[in-house]
Amino acid sequence: MNATDTAFVLLCATMVMLMTPALALFYGGLVRSRNVLSTHMHSYASLGVISLLWAFFGYSLAFGGDMGGLIGDLSYVFLRGVGSDAAPAASQLPHNAFMAFQGMFAVLTVALISGSYAERIKFGAMLCFSCLWLAFVYCPMAHWVWGGGWMMKMGALDFAGGAVVHMASAAAALACAHAVGPRRMAASALPHNLPLTLLGGGLLWFGWFGFNAGSALASGGLAAQALVNTHLASAAGIVGWMLIEWKRTGKATTLGVISGALAGLVAITPGAGFVNTMASIFIGFAGGLICYGGVLLKNRFHYDDALDVVGIHGVGGTWGALATGIFACAAINNVDGLLYGNAKQLGVQAVSVVGTWVFVYIASRILLKVTDVLVGLRVSADAEAVGLDLSEHNERGYNL
Repeated sequence: MNATDTAFVLLCATMVMLMTPALALFYGGLVRSRNVLSTHMHSYASLGVISLLWAFFGYSLAFGGDMGGLIGDLSYVFLRGVGSDAAPAASQLPHNAFMAFQGMFAVLTVALISGSYAERIKFGAMLCFSCLWLAFVYCPMAHWVWGGGWMMKMGALDFAGGAVVHMASAAAALACAHAVGPRRMAASALPHNLPLTLLGGGLLWFGWFGFNAGSALASGGLAAQALVNTHLASAAGIVGWMLIEWKRTGKATTLGVISGALAGLVAITPGAGFVNTMASIFIGFAGGLICYGGVLLKNRFHYDDALDVVGIHGVGGTWGALATGIFACAAINNVDGLLYGNAKQLGVQAVSVVGTWVFVYIASRILLKVTDVLVGLRVSADAEAVGLDLSEHNERGYNL
């Protein structure tokens, strides 16, 4: 084991952990003031519950011995055998360090989904669905891509979670928006605190360096390349979103700037360790443009994705996965894409995209139906009018 690599990954794990409270700030500023605490609770509850379930069984299902390319075995249940010895999936790291780093991804992915059902879901339903989703959706997806499953065997490239985190959370978010239904008076649901959202977005950008660079699982040139790609793609995403918003509406907004930054970050996540720097800038810039259009899709198709999980994480993750198949460069990380003569890689990426969206959406709709039968999905009309802070948690975010 390598002490420098271990220290690097432990630091990155803490940065990824910070992304979940940062997401609470980002989402919390976008909802109405009467729902700010309930929206924060979705992220903080995930940080508690999903962390424990990851230790109990999630890590084993994701990274245990492969069972038919579909799921891991139970060899690491309750972290049996997961100590300070070397991790099989990352031999230069202690096993528990690798487990903890991957666990932070699981927490964040579940929390991301909450943007779609904010302001109208029962807290008990959120907890029930999140637990089921970790076991039956996230763990299989993580195994397919990173744990030796069928996507990994097929050669799909996903450096830090384009499919596992972003497309998966977005497909689940779309399922939630369809199953829970639109907010009452959704058209009047303007963000109540954009400075809060900007603070959360800035902290997400910071944490993303641990998210992407840490996925190299070692301190060195590949991690440095991923960090540079991450930052410049995000910067280019800002420019892309700002330009198209300015042209379309005549104004550039702060919400547009931070949304563009996130669009660039999402778009580069699958390819952060596979593409060169100039390609990352193009991927981020195009991500800003494409995700701006993606956010408008909810108006066209009439689903209430309250905080634009589908438009940014789904559309951006899909673009990023396909762009990885185009721009991957063997000089960076041993695999060429379409531009370097390997057209097959783009086809593999397309299969992984379709597989992720279809599996996660269908499985999520089933789990939402189970949750509805067990505890009911949606709060009453009166509770929604009062706000979930009071009706679900007996608290107020502000006492002015």
